[in-house]
Amino acid sequence: MTTSHPLPRRTVLAGSVGAGLAAATATPSALADSVTGDRWKVFAHGVASGDPLPRAVVLWTRVTPTRHATPGSGRGPRVSVVWQVATDRRFRTIVRQGRVTTRPGRDHTVKVDATRLAPDTEYFYRFRMGTHTSPVGRTRTAPARRSMPDNLRLGIVSCANLQAGWFSAYRHLAARDDLHAIVHLGDYLYEYAPGGYGSGQDNVDVRRHVPAREIVSLADYRQRHAQYKSDPDLRALHARHPFIVTWDDHESANDAWRGGAENHQPGEGSWAARRARAHRAYDEWMPVRMSGSAALGDGTRLFRSLRFGMLAELSMLDLRTYRDQQTSPTGSKGTITGRAQLDWLKARLRRGGPQWKLVGNPVMIAPVTFAQLPHDLVDPVNDVTGLLPRDGAPYNVDQWDGYTADRRELFEHIRDQGLRDVVFLTGDIHSGWACELPYDASTHPLGDSAGVELVCTSVTSNNLKDITGTPPRTTSLAVEGIIKTANRHVKYLNFDDHGYSVLDVTPERAQMDWYVIGSRTDKATGTRWATSWLTRSGTNTLTQAAGPVRGA
Repeated sequence: MTTSHPLPRRTVLAGSVGAGLAAATATPSALADSVTGDRWKVFAHGVASGDPLPRAVVLWTRVTPTRHATPGSGRGPRVSVVWQVATDRRFRTIVRQGRVTTRPGRDHTVKVDATRLAPDTEYFYRFRMGTHTSPVGRTRTAPARRSMPDNLRLGIVSCANLQAGWFSAYRHLAARDDLHAIVHLGDYLYEYAPGGYGSGQDNVDVRRHVPAREIVSLADYRQRHAQYKSDPDLRALHARHPFIVTWDDHESANDAWRGGAENHQPGEGSWAARRARAHRAYDEWMPVRMSGSAALGDGTRLFRSLRFGMLAELSMLDLRTYRDQQTSPTGSKGTITGRAQLDWLKARLRRGGPQWKLVGNPVMIAPVTFAQLPHDLVDPVNDVTGLLPRDGAPYNVDQWDGYTADRRELFEHIRDQGLRDVVFLTGDIHSGWACELPYDASTHPLGDSAGVELVCTSVTSNNLKDITGTPPRTTSLAVEGIIKTANRHVKYLNFDDHGYSVLDVTPERAQMDWYVIGSRTDKATGTRWATSWLTRSGTNTLTQAAGPVRGA
């Protein structure tokens, strides 16, 4: 996600796992001496779960066994940690437990795959080190493979810049009891130094990043992950619901591609080494299976699929690791997915299997161009914003518009397979969109559609009103109007608000509800429903809904 200034176009827009592992090398008495009292919290970064399967879920925590064993320090003893899963919050009925060893080499993180669980079941989990017990987390397994759930309800978030504001969107999602999981579509954290990318035109830091520099080293990335998981609203959301995550660019560096990044300079060393550090820290600190397991260091493949009975399958994409550099306005030759991932995605999008084909898509796939707009419409908006390209070029080649060959191949596959009920869930561009996906945008709505795309806005990262410094629903209205005029498949667009979305899927329809917060600089700000759009099964088109989905 491009974040440079001024007015950047991109900115607006398991079983008993480990039970037989070696015991800790530190003695119980030494641990007791080092962690007693209130000098620090052993479980300061909370607990988390993720990647729910019908009979397994990933459990995560990080321990601070001594005062000096801080994130990224490389200090502290090897310690033994017990994990437990129960059917009740008081742990009277423990159904799975195990013991693992953690150490400085993995930044004292703990990640296990709790297996042999029951499908579609709520569980509680916790960790223990010596006499210390973590907060209790709640999680839920996926439905059985051949079952047909009544619904699937997911919280959808992206783009949470700690320096730009408070994570109120996370707080409001954590207060809900009706969600099966949280889908985080990328930019879970940001790499910038204090003052590098904050709130508004002047990049004001509502909170300052730690460490106080752009993160490059492994220790840097570990410390930044730790800072984000020190946020109480994010900790509460992790403890409340399992996460399904993918990365975009800021988990490593802005506008990352396979050979570099816009925000990686020659003086910062090898890009391959920096990206490897970012990926390692992500593997350590996130409740995610990489290369198919919760084990560390066994691979960096993040694209994967999760199934929710016969109702839906969610395919999560990695659109940074394998992409070519963002160069061509037409995108006729470059790839955004890489060959292996595109073939994998096409295999997931097939006839048979679950009804709804959901795609966790870090950057927008809907085409957005201005080919049919006269300059006398575009130029007045550019006088204020500088956002819109002339001469029909796509405005953002960092998304699928810069890689049209991949998009064309994917859409042709959907058409050739006769697929329906394909829904792309997207983040990245700090704005809310609801789009149909035409095979030919120039004739839409006369032609058919490959599916729909539902885009959540940012948790805190700057949007149009923040960049321009204009009041909400002023400058943005002109930009939104011009984009929708030139792109008739764009049904909803909001460039002004921050917040989160909730996707509810039933056999009859998939509906996205957009919720917006008040001021991101107000720690206690409230939330309100903004709009809802749905696609009915078999239609591949969008209709505005009268209101949000209510209750569980």
